[in-house]
Amino acid sequence: MSGHAHADERRDRPTMRDVAALAGVGIKTVSRVFNDVPTVAPDLVERVRAASGKLGYRPNLTAASLRRSGGRTNTIGLLLEDVSNPYSSFVHRAVEDYARNRNVLVLAGSLDEDPDREREFTRTLIDRRVDGIIIMPASDDHRYIIAEQLAGVSFVFIDRPPSPLLADVVVSDNRGGARTAVQHLLNSGRRAVAYLGDDIEVYTARERFAGFCDALAAAGVDCRPELVRHGLRSVDQARDAAREILASAPPDAIFSSQNLVTIGVVEALHELGLHHTVALVGFDDVALAGAIEPGVTVMAQDPAAVGTEAARLLFERMNGDDSAPAIHTLPTRLTVRGSGELPWPATT
Repeated sequence: MSGHAHADERRDRPTMRDVAALAGVGIKTVSRVFNDVPTVAPDLVERVRAASGKLGYRPNLTAASLRRSGGRTNTIGLLLEDVSNPYSSFVHRAVEDYARNRNVLVLAGSLDEDPDREREFTRTLIDRRVDGIIIMPASDDHRYIIAEQLAGVSFVFIDRPPSPLLADVVVSDNRGGARTAVQHLLNSGRRAVAYLGDDIEVYTARERFAGFCDALAAAGVDCRPELVRHGLRSVDQARDAAREILASAPPDAIFSSQNLVTIGVVEALHELGLHHTVALVGFDDVALAGAIEPGVTVMAQDPAAVGTEAARLLFERMNGDDSAPAIHTLPTRLTVRGSGELPWPATT
């Protein structure tokens, strides 16, 4: 079917006026029927329903919802880094479940760490009159939504605080979790620990690298620049960076600070036959982490808890909570599977 045919179909979509004409009633009567006004005579309701069914008419649910709920549309927005990323997917499902139990629809999108995309999607959601938005921000400047917040739109942020906007934020204990993960590697006697992570400008990556440095400093171990790689955004980039480090300045342990980075590191270790020699702890859990050998030890976040907490806070704000915004920090958990517990000195 051509684009012109689609356009013609949109122009020919039946209207409330068409339904009124076919049913032989006024437009106000049609409006009352679709807004479930109880005073409409049953025979008129039947005529309007029959006419709408024959024409294939569908009422404007957004407009009807706005009238019935005092301006509420019963929709919220959810903007994530990438809805295909396992972490984002768990957050998405948790928010969706929470909202569904309250008869609220979730409109979701991926930001791909693009500030322009964030602004575009946020404005689109605001134009659609969503009641609130949860954002995993790509931008470091949120002045563009201050006016919307003052106008009554509720905002909650995930993973990274907004700036200079004041709003609720739900984060995992990134710095503390990273510190614990690296301490776990150091406890075996290893000292040449490599760091591979996301862009250092990203709040979570910055916090996790700080935790990495904290652990080394507490153990009296120098942070060696040749064992540090930032700016890894994909599995391929992480695999290439791990190969380079393992070939040029071999570490005896690796801390990977993001799940896609961890996958790339695991692939490199297996390709080079070092998966039983170089210990590894990753931040964020990884699919099938327990199915390979050795299993991947991780500092696990609870993305479902993050999503649920963000949704809870958003609904409280939408329902009138005007308390001071706060940062809500959720704990992380060391999940031991084998890669971070290899014997040292290494044996084959």
